[in-house]
Amino acid sequence: MRNALTVDLEDWYHPELVRHHLSAGECTPQIQESAQGLLDLFRLRAVKATFFVVGEVARRHPQLIEDIAAQGHELACHGMSHRPLWQMTPDELRCELQEFAGLMRQIVPTVELEGFRAPTFSLDNRTRWALGVLAEFGYHYDSSIFPLRNPVYGVNGSPLRPYRPSHEDVRLAERTGSLVEFPMSLWAQAGLKVPVSGGFYLRALPWTWVRSCLRQINQKRPFVIYFHPWETHPSTPRLNLPLMARLVTYYNAGDMLGRIEALLDEFSFAPMRTVLAEMRDV
Repeated sequence: MRNALTVDLEDWYHPELVRHHLSAGECTPQIQESAQGLLDLFRLRAVKATFFVVGEVARRHPQLIEDIAAQGHELACHGMSHRPLWQMTPDELRCELQEFAGLMRQIVPTVELEGFRAPTFSLDNRTRWALGVLAEFGYHYDSSIFPLRNPVYGVNGSPLRPYRPSHEDVRLAERTGSLVEFPMSLWAQAGLKVPVSGGFYLRALPWTWVRSCLRQINQKRPFVIYFHPWETHPSTPRLNLPLMARLVTYYNAGDMLGRIEALLDEFSFAPMRTVLAEMRDV
């Protein structure tokens, strides 16, 4: 069974827990260097991924976007500015999607955009209006729902496998839904749910536990893995964030690239659109 390998192509200053603590002049881009290490690894392992691109990154580094496409990876949208949906109106999202589409047509004119991931997993029932906006722009799938609530984001009670979310309640599957949702992967048993799909959870949990959980998920369905280039780069700036934000953002970042290599050794991966195409019951 192949699983979805995804990269949120954002710079070190884009995360929600970081961007509110930046001083003027601190936003020196590093994405070119940090992304190149991942591209080299993927080329070495002959694996393809989906890159959810922040439009600001594409505008500053068009050659990087060209390189990603030329190497056979899927390009998808992560917004223009990395603002969460709950800080936007429907018209503001439309403007971002229109700007993103125009920019990508300039850089990679033959690429068709099929997927979207909301910054900070900000699709929930407060922002369910985004599903209709995505459908207007012809997106085929979304990967924004985190099916467990934490202090920042998440949707308790939503399905754990890919489904078509209702525009009235994103926790409900609707056979005629306009697009497919590929939620972040959780291991669930006897009422216990553990996030194992990426980011802080992939860095912080013991590898043997993560591997066991993912193997169990694969007995039933594909899973999705996500991470950010800044998590894998040794020179990522570290701000003096509040304790919890510092823990979530930087904990065990030095081990992240090794975790990714271990995942590639253990499991089979493909871009998200490929994995969804191989599923017959979505």
